[in-house]
Amino acid sequence: MKLSRLASIAAVFVCALAVASCANTVRGVKRDLNNTANAVQE
Repeated sequence: MKLSRLASIAAVFVCALAVASCANTVRGVKRDLNNTANAVQE
């Protein structure tokens, strides 16, 4: 029972890390697109 609780906590932690890394990637792509649009306009 203790092992399954530890596994559940570890799974939640891994999911939180995955969501955080995806958010950073999306933010980076948005910046790249904005930079590209600015370069094309200039």
